[in-house]
Amino acid sequence: MKGLFAVIMLDLKRLQTDRVRLISSLIQPLLYLFVLGSGLGASSVLGKGRYIQYIFPGVLGLSLLFSAVFAAMLIVFDRQIGFLKAVLVAPVPRTAIAIGKVLSGAIQALVPAVVLLIFLPLLGMHMGWLRFLGLLGAMVIAAITFSALGVATAARFKSTTVFPIISNAVLLPMFFLSGALYPLADAPHWLKILAHFDPVAYAVDLMRGAVLDTTFFPVWLSLAVLTGFITTLTWLATRVFASGEDA
Repeated sequence: MKGLFAVIMLDLKRLQTDRVRLISSLIQPLLYLFVLGSGLGASSVLGKGRYIQYIFPGVLGLSLLFSAVFAAMLIVFDRQIGFLKAVLVAPVPRTAIAIGKVLSGAIQALVPAVVLLIFLPLLGMHMGWLRFLGLLGAMVIAAITFSALGVATAARFKSTTVFPIISNAVLLPMFFLSGALYPLADAPHWLKILAHFDPVAYAVDLMRGAVLDTTFFPVWLSLAVLTGFITTLTWLATRVFASGEDA
């Protein structure tokens, strides 16, 4: 547990000194929320302010997804400067390192996402305490899932230039297929099928259920799928760290 805590605190101290990353992580979600939301909301059947409310859970998913995955880029950077090797030779189980990286990435992603919750009253969205706690729980599960995805991917890369390209090639399709910006119930059949294989779709749907009390997937299915993704991706990251390929 001490090793796990040390890995988490190390990454959080980095975030504390990198305020530019925190501010920049809010720019893209706010653009989607107010610029895209206002523009499309004016002509959408969910218009008159309702479209912004509808995509708010999707914007939370966008913030969590990109913040968590790009927090994992530190693994690639640490490998290049040799710091990761020092971590791996420390008397800390590789499982603790992998889980610590996943949890620290999730915490880093939750920081800007929680800041976005300030805009709930401005959007005319008033939630009771139970629904608000449900939203926070869904955000935590989503953040851990996306962080596990980032860590499992970053653990296999050695170049900081290649990882962002691969991430964007995967992250943007996952986001647009998730139904974050449109109702999956009204989407074409082929898109609905693809959404069933997209963890972002389950995470966004879980948050939308807490905010708007409407879901596309059963809640139990979303929880089961996201738990499965977390377990599998963390196990894959642990295997890479344990194999010694990072060193």
